[in-house]
Amino acid sequence: MRPLLLLSALLLTLVCFSQDKNSYDSVLAKKWGADQYGMKQYVMAFLKKGSKTVDSSQRNQLIQGHLKNIGRLAKEGKLLLAGPFLDNGDLAGIFIFNVTTVEEAKNLVATDPAVKAGIFDMELHPWYGSAALMQVATLHRSVQKTSITD
Repeated sequence: MRPLLLLSALLLTLVCFSQDKNSYDSVLAKKWGADQYGMKQYVMAFLKKGSKTVDSSQRNQLIQGHLKNIGRLAKEGKLLLAGPFLDNGDLAGIFIFNVTTVEEAKNLVATDPAVKAGIFDMELHPWYGSAALMQVATLHRSVQKTSITD
């Protein structure tokens, strides 16, 4: 967990210090809810392997439901970033929710069929990051040829 926090801090630092001070857009900052530093509060979720095991057919159904739920939350603007870790460890992936409280994020997590079934658990933390994350979904649609849920 500590390496992830260090990586997040490093990425945050790189983003903050790599920006041109002359390109400030007050309209965009307001639209995205940015503070004076171009940052805002989110909730980060660490998706962990859960304690329940299911057969492969049921797991595939739950994963498809999980992916569809990710798509729905992204379309609603509640989920800004999601993705798996590729090392097959206990830490399965991350979400960054566009909410300001852990309680709001818990309500969103409760809609995930894989979490409900216990094959995944979520660990939620308030997180402070670049307000530019608000644009990730739009940019992703520009480079996505095929939806993962199709």
